[in-house]
Amino acid sequence: MPSAPCTPGACVESVRAVAAVPRAGLRLISLLFVVATGVVLIPVAARVPAARRDRLIRAWCRTIVRTAGVRVRATGAAPPTGGLLLVANHISWLDIPLLAAVRPGRMLAKAEIRQWPVAGALTASSGALFIERDRLRALPETVGRIAESLRGGGAVVVFPEGSTWCGRAQGRFRRAAFQAALDADAAVQPVRLHYRHDGGAVSTAPAFVGSDSLLASVWRVVSARDLVAEVHVRPVLPPGSAPDRRALARAAETATTPSACAAHPASRAKPEASTHPVTGANTEALAHP
Repeated sequence: MPSAPCTPGACVESVRAVAAVPRAGLRLISLLFVVATGVVLIPVAARVPAARRDRLIRAWCRTIVRTAGVRVRATGAAPPTGGLLLVANHISWLDIPLLAAVRPGRMLAKAEIRQWPVAGALTASSGALFIERDRLRALPETVGRIAESLRGGGAVVVFPEGSTWCGRAQGRFRRAAFQAALDADAAVQPVRLHYRHDGGAVSTAPAFVGSDSLLASVWRVVSARDLVAEVHVRPVLPPGSAPDRRALARAAETATTPSACAAHPASRAKPEASTHPVTGANTEALAHP
């Protein structure tokens, strides 16, 4: 199974300030309330038209991130409609609401998540596709289900590294999910996620790696000060842009590296003034911070 060398002891910064405890406690209570409210309203949201439901999901996910005390800075235009494989580097549990704010879709998740308290039920109720990583024979079936969802015009969210990293390094994108995009003739949307302090230094506080517990990672996030999540929506890779899954995975991986985002930042483009899907802010303001 994919794994990263990152561990909580070696890679993750801790937040020890006693003064942060009251603020962190308030954030945690508010976060649990926002998540629980969303879970309760899932059956209601399922009955509303798709376009409105997507707006509600985006708003809910933005609220989750903001309630945790994390500011979001996003660059890039909204992803296209239709079948779309949304891929990103993987650092934190925060990645999930951040990508859902880019475009809501079915998450490809490891089967073990089903057993997690709260998060397991939430993931399952969202229509996630589960993969049994220790059963190689089940992989073609999983790829087939991803392709079927893409052919139906839906978005599927995948973290191709197969494991979380601390944010100072990044893993290789594995190829299997990209075969589904080829089979369904669907576009691929790379997204780079990055967490830092408002002063500019990389922050590993949101990382959820190794033997770390979800509660410990959540507590670090709500305890942190001036935490910023950067979401770089990279140019889409249209159908036919790569001859095989190896080349397609490599292209998506390259698009999410720091050097690619620095060399061709989406923020230098001048999109039409509209509401950005991640932050809910005006894209013109985001394009020229």
